[in-house]
Amino acid sequence: MPAWFLIHPRGLVLRREGDAVALPTDEDAAVLGVEARDGHPLGLLDGEDAVAASVAEDAQLALPLEIVDAFSLRGYYRALGEERFRLAGIANQLVDWANTHRFCGRCATPTQRATDERAMRCPACGLLAYPRISPAVIMLVRRGKEALLARGSRFPVPFYSTLAGFVEVGESLEQTVAREIREEVGLEVKDIRYFGSQPWPFPHSLMVGFNAEWAGGEIAIEPREIVDAQWFRADALPTIPPRLSIARRLIDAWLADVGA
Repeated sequence: MPAWFLIHPRGLVLRREGDAVALPTDEDAAVLGVEARDGHPLGLLDGEDAVAASVAEDAQLALPLEIVDAFSLRGYYRALGEERFRLAGIANQLVDWANTHRFCGRCATPTQRATDERAMRCPACGLLAYPRISPAVIMLVRRGKEALLARGSRFPVPFYSTLAGFVEVGESLEQTVAREIREEVGLEVKDIRYFGSQPWPFPHSLMVGFNAEWAGGEIAIEPREIVDAQWFRADALPTIPPRLSIARRLIDAWLADVGA
């Protein structure tokens, strides 16, 4: 039987089993009106086909099934395990893409699933729509033995993290790093260095990480984006993101460099 990754408009559907969670069963999928032929193949999980599928907003969910929203899903990382968590993210991205590309963007004809590649095809004009990926930069600004951390205005939990922002048309990644730092906290940076990347499919981001060195300016936050931003030393850190995120990897790498 397939490993079901069922995506409701409000989040991932999981089965509660005491203090543990599991993926929905075939019976659960049938009750929710989901069929494998309507799903998106994700590859293999423990030797079984993994399938992502959309659950209708008005589907009747009852215990032991529950919906976990995208932010709360981070708290289930240990319970699901790395591979299930990764596939849950891909499932979320594919279902969101399919649901938002049901009609051709050129001629408004209902689209069809392509059979030879991962795409939605317009039967009228032939336009192909592929899964969307939105590149974003995420960066840690360093100043000697200090690092700049900020609280975003949209953070549902009051922790401090690195700055981030989406790439605009015509920009290089390095240009985006410098622009976002300037816009969000009023600082200039230099020596922008690639660190690593992380897919973040909630719904369709690719986070590209950088380190940068402070080159000048005083902190002046953009209040629509940032609640607070400060320089922190390694021995006086605020609450920071969990280890799941590339933001935490950037912070941990800085801590290692300064010997904390």
